[in-house]
Amino acid sequence: MLNEKPLLDNYHQAPFIGYHRAPLSQKFGAPRQPNLVALTSIIEMLTPYDTPAAFDGLDKFSHIWVSWQFHHNYRYKNNNETSTGFRAQVRPPRLGGNQKIGVFASRSMYRPSGLGLSVVKLEQIKVVQGRVLLVIKGTDMIDGTPIIDIKPYVAYSDALIQAESGFASTAPKLLNVTVTDAANEQFMMLINNGTHNDDTSINDANLELSNTTVASTIHRIQSQLIASDMSIIRELIAQDPRPAYRQTEIARPFIMRYKSVDVSFQLMESGQLQITAVISI
Repeated sequence: MLNEKPLLDNYHQAPFIGYHRAPLSQKFGAPRQPNLVALTSIIEMLTPYDTPAAFDGLDKFSHIWVSWQFHHNYRYKNNNETSTGFRAQVRPPRLGGNQKIGVFASRSMYRPSGLGLSVVKLEQIKVVQGRVLLVIKGTDMIDGTPIIDIKPYVAYSDALIQAESGFASTAPKLLNVTVTDAANEQFMMLINNGTHNDDTSINDANLELSNTTVASTIHRIQSQLIASDMSIIRELIAQDPRPAYRQTEIARPFIMRYKSVDVSFQLMESGQLQITAVISI
């Protein structure tokens, strides 16, 4: 009979090597899978992992794997672990939020490890004030997400064309999203009153980071509203972030926080989602 090892031996501790900086600060509205919305964000590497030498050669890869921690679920929010034990089954939104499946047959955030895994497009590797910032696109992470590891995406082994995808065999259906005149006016007024209205977009792959600081670059990603953000907002809402049990409720308002604004939207009788207000927070 094998001797039982101490419980501590069943755990592995991994350092946080960086943090994700993004326009979305809340789970509501975040894409449920990567690469559904071309949302641009930044991975801010931490010392000593922010040395440029650690990224030599990575610019030859178009995509990267990112390992990260679900920090807004019940276990990790506010750094206060309140686990109620192992959840063997979950209710994926893709199945209407009612049908249960095994947690290991899902991508639910309520996992034993609390770890997420995403493949995203690597737009740029920038060195600002001697520190590495990774500009990425297509993430499903929110602002402040701790980063555990980064690896290059290798197409010949990672892209398995013949793979079967179970209950998620196709991309989710997108809803039509419209914007009221009042909401569009509110949005444009915020743009015109802002300090950055030339639309040299942070969502542009050619983001110019020279003559700037890490703090100002992160501020642009997290808070500074630009004209092209409305397209991203509409793409996020088209994914339908509403809970499955509320997706038939006509005219019930929902609010998605994006950068420095709260975006209100609701379901219309026509079946489309309509943005009704864009309010500065």
